[in-house]
Amino acid sequence: MSPQSEDSRRQGSPLAPDWLSVPADLNALEPKMWAQDAARNDAGELTVGGIPVSELQRQYGTPLYVMSENDFRARARAFSDAFNNAFADICGGVDVYYAGKSFLCTAVVRWVEEEGLRLDTASGGELAVAAKAGIPGADVALHGNNKSDLEIHRALDMKLGRIVVDSLGELVRVGDIAERRGEKAKVMLRLTPGVHAHTHEFIATAHEDQKFGLSMAADTTEHAGLSAAEEAVAAASAHPGIDLLGLHCHIGSQIFEPDGFALAARKLLRFLAAMQEKYSIVLPELDLGGGYGIAYTPVDTPRPAAEIAEAMAAVVRSTCAELGIDSPRISIEPGRAIVGSTTFTLYEVGTLKTVRVDATASNNGDADNNVTHPRRYVSVDGGMSDNARPVLYDADYSAILASRTSAAGPQLSRVVGKHCESGDIVVRDVYLPEDVAAGDLLAVPGTGAYCWALSSNYNYLARPGVVAVRDGSARLIVRGETEEDLLNRDMGV
Repeated sequence: MSPQSEDSRRQGSPLAPDWLSVPADLNALEPKMWAQDAARNDAGELTVGGIPVSELQRQYGTPLYVMSENDFRARARAFSDAFNNAFADICGGVDVYYAGKSFLCTAVVRWVEEEGLRLDTASGGELAVAAKAGIPGADVALHGNNKSDLEIHRALDMKLGRIVVDSLGELVRVGDIAERRGEKAKVMLRLTPGVHAHTHEFIATAHEDQKFGLSMAADTTEHAGLSAAEEAVAAASAHPGIDLLGLHCHIGSQIFEPDGFALAARKLLRFLAAMQEKYSIVLPELDLGGGYGIAYTPVDTPRPAAEIAEAMAAVVRSTCAELGIDSPRISIEPGRAIVGSTTFTLYEVGTLKTVRVDATASNNGDADNNVTHPRRYVSVDGGMSDNARPVLYDADYSAILASRTSAAGPQLSRVVGKHCESGDIVVRDVYLPEDVAAGDLLAVPGTGAYCWALSSNYNYLARPGVVAVRDGSARLIVRGETEEDLLNRDMGV
């Protein structure tokens, strides 16, 4: 072993980002990053619900999304119980909508319904999943900034509990379609409160310069000083095809800081009070969205559902008292916070190589250009086709050696996929045992949200299946694709 490699093992590599430290125990599981029933067995192998990963690989192959059904249900109940308790004295409780865009299949819809939650969808395809699962339409919401006429008709056919309208043009279109059908569409207006969430630009959704929502900023040119939000309230209240339920906002995703949620709640409550005073319009519902962060790495600090609920309840309680209004019925839309940590992706290790990297490329900017440091590349049998978030959002993940424990020292590693892209990185920086070898299994936690949903067939890789584990039993809830599936759509002309 070279002296530099020895230093890397003892102190951590200069190539590692500032937040990444050498784990005290490479075999340990960080509880906040894993499902509650994930553990190592006596043989040192990662298990979930008592099933070892080698058995899951034998039955279903790799890559594979492995989900704990018990953990999903527990997190869903935690949000429902926490928010109902926190808001009981304010508005009688909260309607919790699971954000289906994070991960959706018919089994998950049934779990959502059985745990007393409702379902938030964002397309006609997601509505189709909801319909197949049999959840009542009254418990379903439809989002989207560009809904088609077919999607609007489907929402009305299913008698959805709410259609979240995103623009003035869409409001008129939804109302006109409902009126022609002799119905009223139940509508929430999505407002843009001008709150800049502390998250990646592509998943921050409440600032002005983006596609979502009706602006709350006054427009002094086209609308006689009215904001688009106020104009929409007036138009919706007057339209014979609209039943205006209330207001909606969503400030973004993977957010840990509470300030943005509090500011958005205050802004919408003040707007609601202003509409009540100006137009005598009482809006009975307010949806404060979701976006609560989870732990992808050891340094992430997600807040428990009860803590989030109490903080939001305090803001709603005090703001309503200040404004002298009754609280509307509150709803929220957690997705990632429920499903994210329930799931890990299981991979098999293939090729490995170690390169020497100039110190100037390190995060610490070593001044001596002659110094190099080792970085090991660990290739797995999946990649950006099953987890696009690192390349899309610079998302950080972690990984562990899952098929066994190891007494070897830590080696700074980069877990990469098998795609023909240099950006095909699954985990940018992680310490793995030095003796990781081809044929070992790696597990990447926190892949329940947006990984399967964003998966692709890049390089004609088949998308992995999703296995749900519960009380020692595993079953496929989404079948993995085969090459035959990929070729079936090729018309051969």
